[in-house]
Amino acid sequence: MSATDLEVGQVVATRDIHLTRESLVRYAGASGDFNPIHYRDDVAAAVGLPGVLAHGMLTMGQAVQPVVDWIGDPGRVVDYQVRFTRPVVVDADAGADVSIEAKVGQLPGDGTARIDLAVTFGGQTVLAKAQVVVRLP
Repeated sequence: MSATDLEVGQVVATRDIHLTRESLVRYAGASGDFNPIHYRDDVAAAVGLPGVLAHGMLTMGQAVQPVVDWIGDPGRVVDYQVRFTRPVVVDADAGADVSIEAKVGQLPGDGTARIDLAVTFGGQTVLAKAQVVVRLP
């Protein structure tokens, strides 16, 4: 794949991920972020949240994985930035389904591509300006 194989607007990857409370506990253990809003309904409610929330960094990390799989090498990710816009509420029984679509946003002509991510939960965007710059092979 090269820049000549791509065009702006081309979808390069899609993925649906399912987060569970178990996912959150595992991420808390790996990251060291044991804030109880990520696993206790009573604490989340006490601070005015709509429910137990997925860690933002977990959502961010899951969202870039389809691009990493598409490009084939995590070392080709040059830059990755997002804005957290809405929380992902993870129901104790049903979990949460997050959808990711990655499309070419810009081909600056320097051997890189900007990939724009549309990351949604319940039909609403949860990561805004989610952009990954990758160095093409």
